[in-house]
Amino acid sequence: MLLRPFLAVWLVLMPVSLAAAPEPPTPESMTALTHVRVIDGTGGTPLEDATVVIAGNHILAIRPGSSAVPAGAHVLDLQGDTVMPGLINAHGHLALLANGQNSATSYAEENVLAELRQYESYGVTAMLSLGLNRDLLYPMRAQQREGKLDGATVFTADRGIGVPDAAPPLPGASDQLYRPTTPAEARTEVDDMAKRHADIVKIWVDSLGGTKPTMSPEIYQAVIQEAHQRHLRVAAHVYYLADAKSLVNADVDVLAHSVRDKPVDQELISAMKRRGVWYIPTFTVDESFYLYAEHPGFMQLDFFKAAVPRVELAMLDSDGYSQKVNQDPKTAQHKADFATDQHNLKTLYDAGVRIGFGTDSGAMPTRIPGFSEHRELEDMVQAGLTPMQAIVCATRSNATLLGIEATRGTLRPGKRADLIVLAANPLDDITNTRSIVTIFHDGRAVTPKVPVVMAK
Repeated sequence: MLLRPFLAVWLVLMPVSLAAAPEPPTPESMTALTHVRVIDGTGGTPLEDATVVIAGNHILAIRPGSSAVPAGAHVLDLQGDTVMPGLINAHGHLALLANGQNSATSYAEENVLAELRQYESYGVTAMLSLGLNRDLLYPMRAQQREGKLDGATVFTADRGIGVPDAAPPLPGASDQLYRPTTPAEARTEVDDMAKRHADIVKIWVDSLGGTKPTMSPEIYQAVIQEAHQRHLRVAAHVYYLADAKSLVNADVDVLAHSVRDKPVDQELISAMKRRGVWYIPTFTVDESFYLYAEHPGFMQLDFFKAAVPRVELAMLDSDGYSQKVNQDPKTAQHKADFATDQHNLKTLYDAGVRIGFGTDSGAMPTRIPGFSEHRELEDMVQAGLTPMQAIVCATRSNATLLGIEATRGTLRPGKRADLIVLAANPLDDITNTRSIVTIFHDGRAVTPKVPVVMAK
């Protein structure tokens, strides 16, 4: 009956080191999670009543029963809890907000670290900051790779490439975004990002509802060609089906949002499959424009409230906010976009297109780091995927998308110990991913933002 309180105390007292474990690890440095259900991220049948042994920053063993526990290891008897890989967000943003609003001055080290820690405390153990980054992110990334800094493992698209006086329509510092006017400028900017060792390149191709000029094909073709010469992939912000087709034909690697103006067609499906292009739905983008005005039940949960600044909570709870959203003529279009999102994801998934997982969290106040990733899983299931399929998109598939599948994304001996312990089975109900008992990231025990304390 005292298991959960004991676990909470153990997580506080357990020695934690950000550095890599010595080789070979001693039994005293190992942690054994016993009597757990293991969802390994591959989509295979879960392993029941198993033991997961963590040694340093990696998984040493996953075996049936409890006979695999090394003598002297720390043992956590989790009595039927579920273990799954940490979530990987392949489309988020960092430090773009201050006091519940977008800000041109918010991209600072302390804000970046606070958001990386929030992601991590919600079980998001890795995230790609897909554009609008300042150069200060690179030394932070280096510190993480040296084991000297916590928070979700970060990958970066550097500044990204937008359009003068057009997309993206967000405030930012002068060193936060490129807006080239010629293909030559665009190539030079890609070269600069490559020299800083960006993980991927981001472009914005969107006319913002026909209100602004979109990126010319000459610009984005130059970006894609130069990036590929530099062995970098390119992810594109898109909205329109026509743009998606043009980008895929130009060899883009990732469509980083849903196609929302029309149902996808066989022409796009065939081209994406032939070229191996990834598709990231980001349901929470369109849903975030209107969902909170409907005051869904989850808004009363601590799991939601703990992720949202107080000033924003007060705004979302207000009658004035609901009235503003309900009277906004764009709300009907946002709802239609979300419905098209859902249709297109199911169509593309069933057709065998490569599906990733992302949320655009952190880009705007209502796209909430940590919480949005769990909501996105729910939205993917609502679109027609099974809970297992959604989980695989957010773990193994995203690890492949980011090129880290050799070390992360699935629970396998030798891989990094990035995992979430859940008090309930997400295959029964995908919202059970919110029932976080604890998190391990690179073998470190991480206290959840909202721990589940449930005596059994």
